[in-house]
Amino acid sequence: MVYTASEDRYESMKYNRVGRSGLKLPAISLGLWHNFGGTDRFENGREMIRRAFDLGITHFDLANNYGPPPGSAEEMFGQVLKKDLAPYRDELVISSKAGYYMWPGPYGEWGSRKYLISSLDQSLKRMGLEYVDIFYSHRFDPDTPLEETMMALDHIVRSGKALYAGISSYSAEQTAEAIAILKELGTPLLIHQPNYSMLDRWIENGLQDVLEENGVGSIAFCPLAQGMLTSKYLNGIPENSRAASPTGALQENQITPEALRKIRALNQIAASRGQSLAQFALAWVLRGGKVTSALIGASRVSQIEENVAALSNSDFSEEELARIETILKTES
Repeated sequence: MVYTASEDRYESMKYNRVGRSGLKLPAISLGLWHNFGGTDRFENGREMIRRAFDLGITHFDLANNYGPPPGSAEEMFGQVLKKDLAPYRDELVISSKAGYYMWPGPYGEWGSRKYLISSLDQSLKRMGLEYVDIFYSHRFDPDTPLEETMMALDHIVRSGKALYAGISSYSAEQTAEAIAILKELGTPLLIHQPNYSMLDRWIENGLQDVLEENGVGSIAFCPLAQGMLTSKYLNGIPENSRAASPTGALQENQITPEALRKIRALNQIAASRGQSLAQFALAWVLRGGKVTSALIGASRVSQIEENVAALSNSDFSEEELARIETILKTES
């Protein structure tokens, strides 16, 4: 059956301007870090992508190494584009990144001009695209001059292979330097993608100020702290969870008694607002307008539906914010 997007897909989603640019992103974006690779069931991923778009999620975030195996998430997304979303390409914001290990030898990771440009060429081929909307330097490279990495991003934008330049997981100081270099080159930095959640607030110590001062947007990855800020861990560690897997990004030693106390206390506030813990955590990340978009992951359609519903109750009272701060700052 031919896919036709929902006619009311733009009626309830909120769209936020990315810094001082002309681009807007949905408040909730979908990342393909997990559950969209070659080892996952294609039809499940396809169903999630289509449902996301029907709910107004226009931004799909990928990277060269997403899978597993690396590259397979882009290949899967390329198939969905070809089968379902090709007529809607101009309604989509598609991003990719390069920085982590992809192939053997000295040119297969980090931030050199050779690696970034080669990697993007491969990503475009995997997805069947002529360009991505945003291309990121996935991580800061301490051994490559930042000028070289930023000049590569500038070249990529000028060549038409990407419309905008982004960086991910750069410190406040590195970000400020990157902004200055790109400004001089004439390709402004559009967006920064940092890890940010109630349980990891490092960007509040300088990075958010740098972004706001320079009109750069931000999209928070892991806003649910790898699932810790969901109902999954309220009663311990389930057998099929990421924390139960020795190779998962979330490790069992992160689910400490102190973390559980905080999560359970936060869940009580969420319940008083009529929200799930995940909805509550997403609304908090987006509070005050400093974060352009929260980047969610998903393993099933119902999770996407639940997360998008967070936008129906995204305001906080001063009392609620104070209670949250008390919980988060309490030490064991």
